[in-house]
Amino acid sequence: MKLSLPPSLMERFGALTPRERILVASAGVTAVVVLVVGVILPLDRSVDPAQARIVKKQAYLVWMRQVAPELVGTAPPPAASESLLVVVERSARESGLQSAIAGSEPHGPGALNVRLEKASFDSLIAWLARLSQQNGIRVDNATIDQVGPGVVNAAVLLRSS
Repeated sequence: MKLSLPPSLMERFGALTPRERILVASAGVTAVVVLVVGVILPLDRSVDPAQARIVKKQAYLVWMRQVAPELVGTAPPPAASESLLVVVERSARESGLQSAIAGSEPHGPGALNVRLEKASFDSLIAWLARLSQQNGIRVDNATIDQVGPGVVNAAVLLRSS
């Protein structure tokens, strides 16, 4: 195999002493080795873990898409015999928020405005999630104001599905 280099470069290389030619050739070989070992191989090694992560994430995505339809309609509606007010008050009592309820009033058909004072924020969020998951009651609107560390006042508009 013969290298085809520009004539001026070949003339310069030919004008070098034998010792200089060896030095230039070894520098070229060293540069190629450094390029391969220092740049190309590490890049190639980083591709395999990235591809493995992509495959894993794609498997998660497939699983999530399979499970999503099951989760969308899982919230059962409140029992027909119980009013929204009864369900909300019972759930608040079970969640330890009954003392924080400052008042509630109907807000049209199937909707209830609930005011809470000095309620634990974590308990409030857990209660709202429980209402949604177990009773199919959704939050239409909420205003939450912090009154202390982890303590809030809230006005929540709840609507049955």
